[in-house]
Amino acid sequence: MTKFDMNNGKSPLQLLGRRGSAEAYALRDFFYRSGVPFEWIELTTDSEAREHAQLAGLTDSRLPLCLFPDGTRLDHATIHQVCDKLGWLRAPSRTEYDLAILGAGPAGLSAAVYGASEGLKTLVIERSAVGGQAATSSRIENYLGFPEGVAGSELACRAREQALRFGAEILLLQEGVRADFAGGAGIGYLADGIRFGMRSSICASGVDYRRLNLWNEDQLRGAGVYYGAGASEADLCAHETVFVVGGGNSAGQAALHFCERARKVVILIRGDGLKETVSQYLVDRILTAANIEVLPHTEVVELHGDPILEAITIRNNQSGNEWVVNTHWLFLCLGGVPNTAWAAHSHILRDEQGYLVTGPDLRRYGVSADNWPLEREPFYLETSIPGLFAAGDVRHGSVKRCASAVGEGAMAVTFAHRYLARQ
Repeated sequence: MTKFDMNNGKSPLQLLGRRGSAEAYALRDFFYRSGVPFEWIELTTDSEAREHAQLAGLTDSRLPLCLFPDGTRLDHATIHQVCDKLGWLRAPSRTEYDLAILGAGPAGLSAAVYGASEGLKTLVIERSAVGGQAATSSRIENYLGFPEGVAGSELACRAREQALRFGAEILLLQEGVRADFAGGAGIGYLADGIRFGMRSSICASGVDYRRLNLWNEDQLRGAGVYYGAGASEADLCAHETVFVVGGGNSAGQAALHFCERARKVVILIRGDGLKETVSQYLVDRILTAANIEVLPHTEVVELHGDPILEAITIRNNQSGNEWVVNTHWLFLCLGGVPNTAWAAHSHILRDEQGYLVTGPDLRRYGVSADNWPLEREPFYLETSIPGLFAAGDVRHGSVKRCASAVGEGAMAVTFAHRYLARQ
């Protein structure tokens, strides 16, 4: 039984499930990223399932189960059901907004705070939990103003409350599928059919996790194979061997977080070492940690296990040697691919990798006075569609840092003001 309490000691809800359940992991991850205090109760035998949850056994289809402090019980609980119970699901209150923001990561939340605080009617659309990938980080230590560091989930929850206090609306578990920018103000369309007007907009949809692209990867997702830093799972890895794949700061932070509990943490990287891609303060700590091993020139080439991960095959790309190691914990911190599939339907200019092109880079990608519809030059963060801006990781040429995303979110609001003033 592991207790996660991030809300000043308030009585948490209970989440009951079995090991290796992808559905239970999805809930744990969502709770952690959203700052919801909860208690995870792992059921290991049929008798425990009957005793704790009044179920037939571990194979009962009613798992995972959520028990709320007020006595509410959700069988086979989903994130959507939990959000509904928490009162977090809502529809837009207006038919048109001054500013619509796609994504509630650091860039989107920053834009929401500055937009709403400056009087813009602001709407934020988020398909998952607030905070984006930053919310999965156990501790961000190089963010200005937090000398002791701050958990990504805590930073995200503070920003969410700040945006709501200024009057921004945040729609959770909603996904923008397309936008129509013909004839002035844009029209946004959500996956559930809701549409709304937007006088200006900011795309801060971030990136999706990059994958290994192995044949059984989807089958094991959430059942031993995890994407991102996996802060919600650290307490469950006690006395086990954890593998982290990736050579960036997120991989380094994850390894340091896991090593406090795990028996051993192994970092697998394709390159020569960590110094080229990881901040020096993380490299210094990793190299002095007694239970962290770094294996350069390596990658995972096969996953073993059904229904949960049991082992992985590792290859050394210099020697060609392969070997199998047993583990239930594989965390992939491989960076991401931009979440811009929706942009293709709106004819928004993207680069070769799918990132949104903005400002001065537009000219290099073929946008000139002949095909730019306004007399002025595009603003710095403006896309090929006037009044649509991009901020954070989704933007071509962006710096992949939390502080940079926050800065771009605030800057994009400034340009949105200038755009609206000229309309």
